Amino acid sequence: MKKIQKNWLEWVVFAVGLILVASTLGYLIYTGASMGHDPPRLEVRLGIPEQRQFNFIVPVAVVNHGDETAEGVRIEVVLERGGEEKARGELDVAFLPRHATREGWVTFEQDPRTAQLKARVLGYQKP
Repeated sequence: MKKIQKNWLEWVVFAVGLILVASTLGYLIYTGASMGHDPPRLEVRLGIPEQRQFNFIVPVAVVNHGDETAEGVRIEVVLERGGEEKARGELDVAFLPRHATREGWVTFEQDPRTAQLKARVLGYQKP
């Protein structure tokens, strides 16, 4: 039986592949070992309201500063004028990974640019 010798190109491809696999595995092990156990810490950021053809939209960004994932996040945005609630909107975020941001929009029929907007997290689940 004749022995087949590998040329230099095959060895280079093998070495690059080995380095890529080893570094990916090392990164995953390091990330898993150094991950904290801080519960989700959610922050809601409201953007500048915009007028659309039939309503007004308010951009909403939800940031998870914690080390654990939040699932089924429900955000409430309240439009107040003169200390009185005029309208309310809600936004659901299905999945919010650790240290991640998700964006969405809440719609209002009344102009939110002439009122005060307040946002808060109503609740979330642990996956």
